Amino acid sequence: MSVIPPAISPAMGASAYAQVARGAVPSAGQDTGGGGFSSALGRALEGAIDTGHKADSEAMRAIAGGGNLTDVVTALSHAELTLQTATVIRDRVVQAYQDIMKMPI
Repeated sequence: MSVIPPAISPAMGASAYAQVARGAVPSAGQDTGGGGFSSALGRALEGAIDTGHKADSEAMRAIAGGGNLTDVVTALSHAELTLQTATVIRDRVVQAYQDIMKMPI
């Protein structure tokens, strides 16, 4: 069973935490070592897509008679959790956008 690496490494998180603790909050255009929000979002989406592809390949291997049932169930559970997480994030982003649009100017 393989472990999927996180989109943000612990070293990057620790570095960002240390910067904030010192009061050095990076500006929107400043690179924080991870490439900013858009690259983090892109890496997260790529990870979600890769998780789906892995689940598909495990299922196809099981259908062909060569897969381990435990690996198939684990991959499908991980893909389901990833999809649920992506759906919750999408819903919160849409809700935030709607809240901003309701603000009076």
